[in-house]
Amino acid sequence: MIVEQIARIVADFFLFLNMTEEELLDLDVSVLMMEDMAARLQDLDKAFLRELVDAFPVIASEYSGEAHKLVLDIPYSFYLEETLAAGDPVRLAELEALRDARD
Repeated sequence: MIVEQIARIVADFFLFLNMTEEELLDLDVSVLMMEDMAARLQDLDKAFLRELVDAFPVIASEYSGEAHKLVLDIPYSFYLEETLAAGDPVRLAELEALRDARD
């Protein structure tokens, strides 16, 4: 399925930016790339974005340890559920409450 292939590409790039030692990857560059990736993901067609968000738990089993958790958290890290809930104040309030409880 193409959405899982795209999810793997996103996950691998996300892991690279998160897990590469600061001596090898400038932190400011990493943050800029994360912000750019977040914007591009949020601009995706909503139907495809829903499929992509749902694909991260599926592919997370391919990763272990910290990488597994990071892949599961990609939708959370990039506010993708909030992007999908745009225009639905009830769902946005639910997501905000979940975020507050988690943090």
